[in-house]
Amino acid sequence: MQFLGGKNTMRKTKFRFNTETLEYEKVKTNRWAIAAKVLGYLSLGAIVFSIGVSYSHKLVSSPEEKRLQNQISDYEVQLKLLNDKTEQLYTALDELVAQDENVYREIFGAEPIPSDVRKAGTGGTDKYKALEAMANGTRIKALHEKLDALSAQMKVQEDSYSELIKLAEAKSRMLASIPAIQPISNKDLRRVASGFGYRIDPIYRTRKMHKGIDFSAPKGTEIYATGDGVVKKVTRQRWGYGTHIVISHGYGYTTLYGHMSKTAVRPGQKVKRGQLIGYVGSTGKSTAPHLHYEVAKNGVQVNPIGYFYNDLTPEQYEEIIKLSSHPNQSFD
Repeated sequence: MQFLGGKNTMRKTKFRFNTETLEYEKVKTNRWAIAAKVLGYLSLGAIVFSIGVSYSHKLVSSPEEKRLQNQISDYEVQLKLLNDKTEQLYTALDELVAQDENVYREIFGAEPIPSDVRKAGTGGTDKYKALEAMANGTRIKALHEKLDALSAQMKVQEDSYSELIKLAEAKSRMLASIPAIQPISNKDLRRVASGFGYRIDPIYRTRKMHKGIDFSAPKGTEIYATGDGVVKKVTRQRWGYGTHIVISHGYGYTTLYGHMSKTAVRPGQKVKRGQLIGYVGSTGKSTAPHLHYEVAKNGVQVNPIGYFYNDLTPEQYEEIIKLSSHPNQSFD
């Protein structure tokens, strides 16, 4: 063994134990073996590097991948929002249906809409089947079908409201047409002279059915239509009701205004409740200036007292019933 400059310059000799001879044998150095070993190390390093790069790509997305990931996130958010809004619309529709059935249709006496009509089935051809091939196509298809069903049910509700509007308009016309006020100004109720029922006839002095109410008033006092309608008759005669008007209000109602001094309307003319139609007089079979007023329902005279509800408070209504029920003498 030789030392130069304090350093060992000899190559290390390698030995290998031979299990057959049970002796240590000197290992000969082979350049090709060394080269192969180096290449093996390099190959292993390349594989490790490739795995590292691949893994790093999974951890760190490219700009394009980030953009696509953001789009997918946005898509999921929007799909959830649309589903939530659809559910909110269904809840609002349920509230409208409940009001429609339990309030509006009850008010106007309309028949309830059957539940199968309310549901408005949209079955038949699967027009959204092609969507199933798309990514998340099943969810998109379900949303389309929900919106179609909602649209169909909203159409049923829209038709229901159209029907109710027509019923409301008819009801409004009916309420405006039915006689509901006194035919002359009578705030203090002092003008009721004779009521509906059996009274003493002023001419024949016999007990006779009086089919209306007599309102005493000076000649020329204004007379008003008690409901919307059409003037059916304007008649002038020397006996009976004298100069009088008959108004047809529809819905089976007519009113008669007798013993007028003068009329202010013509046959066929449309009138509104509260419109001036003539003036108090004493024409026909009459003993003093007054208005004889009748209300008929389906051709039969009824007590007009029940048709003053727009004019009177409950207390006044009670008072006028007392005044009109006195078994006194009529004016005609």
